[in-house]
Amino acid sequence: MTSLAPVPPSAAAAPPAPLRVLIVDDEEPARWRLRALVEDGPLPAVVVGEAGNGLQARVWLAEHDCDLLLLDIAMPGLDGLGLAQALRADGRRAPDIVFVTAHPDHALHAFELAATDYLTKPVRRERLQAALQRVAQRRAPVAGAGPAAPAGTAAPPAAAAAAAPAGVLVASDRGRVVRIPWAELRYLKAELKYVTVCTPTQRLLLDDSLAELEQRLGPGFLRIHRNALVARHAVRALERRTLVAAEGEAPAETWALRLDGVDEWLAVSRRQLPAVREALLAPEAGAPPGP
Repeated sequence: MTSLAPVPPSAAAAPPAPLRVLIVDDEEPARWRLRALVEDGPLPAVVVGEAGNGLQARVWLAEHDCDLLLLDIAMPGLDGLGLAQALRADGRRAPDIVFVTAHPDHALHAFELAATDYLTKPVRRERLQAALQRVAQRRAPVAGAGPAAPAGTAAPPAAAAAAAPAGVLVASDRGRVVRIPWAELRYLKAELKYVTVCTPTQRLLLDDSLAELEQRLGPGFLRIHRNALVARHAVRALERRTLVAAEGEAPAETWALRLDGVDEWLAVSRRQLPAVREALLAPEAGAPPGP
């Protein structure tokens, strides 16, 4: 019979530290309501400060730390978008930002500034708690991970390929703003004036250039043709196939790539073939997305 040794107190998992929240809104009743919603939920969270505009928030942040800004957009002086842009340009790790605003039309710009979420007033309790949970998950240390690399240090290529990418791509589709986690992306393909973004469940159009998207997405994505990028973690097979390279051209045999969750083959150019073979043979290729 096997007995279990008691876990020493030092080895027991410590409870998570409360999420430290700074509320930035020019309307005092709105700050009161947000404070009540933050501190009266199941997730450990505490409001550590309040500010009435972006300038006051910058002064507060110069002397204090927090994990999250609940940030209004329309404020006198430095508004919420201006504050988010200034924090992003500071170079140090900024708090997560959840915009809380009565203006849904700013959502696309907000997500371009790497906002974690975007809530519209009046804020519902369950919607705010979901946003807080997302921030807590983003900031939680990964079990077994070593110390974080200094800001501005690139990850080794093998490490970058090992995990599914962890950002969000923001697209505008028929008047609505759509957030696509990078882990769901399969390929991006330049066609005429737009780039088609493909996931296992949808296709959307972006007006960004493929070169801009390649730089933004980083080493987790692989160029397979002058007009196509694919997610490394989704690469499944490489073989010779007969494809139509372009509309009006006759079918021709070429190397083609199959991706997880996509029922089509993508042509691989001869120039990119060695890099595609390397990605397919790497131990990390095909690894499932991380949490």
